[in-house]
Amino acid sequence: MAISTSLLLLSCFLLPIVLSFVNAYSKENYYNTNKPYLNKIDSCWRAKPNWALNRKALADCAIGFGKDSIGGKYGAIYIVTDSSDDPANPKPGTLRYGAIQTKPLWIIFERNMVLTLKNELIMNSYKTIDGRGVKVEIGNGPCITIQGVSHVIIHGISIHDCKPSKAGLVRSTPDHVGRRRGADGDAISIFASSNIWIDHCFLARSTDGLIDIIHASTAITISNNYFTQHDKVMLLGHNDEYTADKIMKVTIVFNRFGSGLIERMPRVRFGYAHVVNNKYDQWQMYAIGGSANPTILSEGNFYNAPNDHTKKQITKRESKGNWKSWKWRSSKDYFSNGAYFIPSGYGSCAPNYTPAQSFVAVPGYMVPAITLNAGPLSCFVGRSC
Repeated sequence: MAISTSLLLLSCFLLPIVLSFVNAYSKENYYNTNKPYLNKIDSCWRAKPNWALNRKALADCAIGFGKDSIGGKYGAIYIVTDSSDDPANPKPGTLRYGAIQTKPLWIIFERNMVLTLKNELIMNSYKTIDGRGVKVEIGNGPCITIQGVSHVIIHGISIHDCKPSKAGLVRSTPDHVGRRRGADGDAISIFASSNIWIDHCFLARSTDGLIDIIHASTAITISNNYFTQHDKVMLLGHNDEYTADKIMKVTIVFNRFGSGLIERMPRVRFGYAHVVNNKYDQWQMYAIGGSANPTILSEGNFYNAPNDHTKKQITKRESKGNWKSWKWRSSKDYFSNGAYFIPSGYGSCAPNYTPAQSFVAVPGYMVPAITLNAGPLSCFVGRSC
């Protein structure tokens, strides 16, 4: 009888522990099994083993404000075979030669490449840079400028250690070469442009910003990227006097803001930012900031605060007036390690997407599972990514 009683007590003690492990395993297994389907962009194409035969199908997979970015969908495939760079007179086969063409092009790479540009790469409209299937790096020199154009997709490349460029001649189309004053050292500078989609890239350690979106740029989606080791990560809006940025609409979704980031994830002026289902691995100053009365919806993000008790606040507002009327909202966010978001404003803060742009944000606690593959993917021809 004593043995039976002991066994009964032991089973009562162990059963909840066993069940908790089973539940935890089941939940983790569910997320790992279903994470591509929770990420609407990846579920659109990643499971298809024939992706390399139908690369342009990627252009149908964007969500959010950059949904209509078609890149080079209706153009020819252009293969980069030469990693060299001549800013004024680019050779056929180089990345720059393809990027400046006036006709639509879907740009891919023959092999793994490290490109050190001699001056900023000026993109023309209706271009896709697609790094799937190889490892492509742009770094240790000037990087990418998207200025006064539309319909650009950049997918699956690493952009890092970008440097300012010197003044000099840079070709922007086959028929035009002009003197540039020199770029600031951004990884990607988006200036007076629209319908832009940046997806599954790695961005780090640049002299200025990793992504700057300024001068009335709009209709942009920044998704599935891995950001790390940088100070001023992402700027939306030129300055506090440039009211034309009121038209700016940007979706920032499924990104991972990794270690070594300090601030601006993003920093917004005037426009609208939907910051949704991103993972913040800690920040050194703040995560989301702004000035000049922007509208920001933080939805379903996973915020893991730094250990420094003075840096737990996610938000930072720079204002001489009454910021309490600015529309900054948090919905379905998950707060870890003491992180907290200070909301403000009244009325609806919804993004008002069209049916084609819209998607359902998952709760913040599910975000680590669907951002595990942020950054360039390891894709092999004939196999799903």
